[in-house]
Amino acid sequence: MTFTPRAFQKPAPRIEQADVPLATLPQQVAAIVTGQRNAQLLAEAADRTKSPSDRLAYQLDAWLVRHPEAPVSTIDDYPNWTPGGSK
Repeated sequence: MTFTPRAFQKPAPRIEQADVPLATLPQQVAAIVTGQRNAQLLAEAADRTKSPSDRLAYQLDAWLVRHPEAPVSTIDDYPNWTPGGSK
């Protein structure tokens, strides 16, 4: 199965989102370009790997790069957790 980054692209943003302050436009464009570049690199890595688990990890990473608003767990979600368990 060949990985295609198109499967992870977001739908086109609403036109209202294009109305941003001019002062923040360069930073927003840079963030978009960086995200696209990172997603492309992950897609290429997924295509090159022979490991199914690595392919899945690259695909998930590409999805997260394309969807920075996605909810993910943080350390605050697991207040009593310690690496390696309690000793």
